[in-house]
Amino acid sequence: MAEQKTILIIDDDPDVLEGMRLPLEVGGYNVVVATSGEEGLAKVLECAPNLVILDVMMFTPTEGFHVAHTLRSDHPDSPYAKYRTVPILIVAATHQVTSLRPHLEGDEGVLPADDFVETPVDPKALLTKIGRLLGAR
Repeated sequence: MAEQKTILIIDDDPDVLEGMRLPLEVGGYNVVVATSGEEGLAKVLECAPNLVILDVMMFTPTEGFHVAHTLRSDHPDSPYAKYRTVPILIVAATHQVTSLRPHLEGDEGVLPADDFVETPVDPKALLTKIGRLLGAR
């Protein structure tokens, strides 16, 4: 039997957390949740997730950006160094608040993440993206 993968969801909206947690658990994933960037970073060290789902706009409009950059830091003394390659899936409703669009490709990438979905998240699309991201690792 394959090892159960752990997904960490970092989002400050309890409805969004629940809306993603349930289909992921039904899909066979172990789900850990955090409601802030600080809590999320602590949970990375506790649960060693296979994938992180990260909200961009939490208590501050850029909190998710800071979490993503912290996880992707190439500093050798970073406590997150061994999680640097864990896939990050950004979930945001940026189109509702700002015209900002994260660029995930190339050197001009604003956000160090592997993929992006906008809310409201379609559970089937979420599971498909996660399967693809975990299969690519």
